[in-house]
Amino acid sequence: MIRVVLTVLVAVALLAASMPAVETARTATTAERIGAEADRLERAIGVVVAGSTPVSDPAMAAQTTVLLRVPTGFAAAEVDRVALVESPDRSDGVALSYRIDDRPERTLRVGTGPAETAVELVGGPIELRRGANRVRVRYVDDGGPTVRIGRIG
Repeated sequence: MIRVVLTVLVAVALLAASMPAVETARTATTAERIGAEADRLERAIGVVVAGSTPVSDPAMAAQTTVLLRVPTGFAAAEVDRVALVESPDRSDGVALSYRIDDRPERTLRVGTGPAETAVELVGGPIELRRGANRVRVRYVDDGGPTVRIGRIG
């Protein structure tokens, strides 16, 4: 009986000692996964811009759908906010802004590839929900080449 109690106490002590490391790993993994989603969006924008010509009619514009995933599950830290926002360093750019576990908000700039192209978020900032989110990327001529990003669904 004493062995069982000691075994349980040692297991609880080891679990308590390892929890800070587990939380740090979850936060780092979540940040990496969000960064990968910003890269996925940047690649999709680059493909549309590089292989197309902007047109004034949005219905005829080159477009693609991008699936952005906000990390969830046991291996993910608690995500307070993930959103596509105007880039803080470029008024006609876009960035992926996120906050994990009440820590300071971080922003990842999303590029447009080799072409100088403005980016517009249809309807303002796009708040991403936990799990999968679909956005549409369109390449239009709006007084100049512009990539419009809007939520689907």
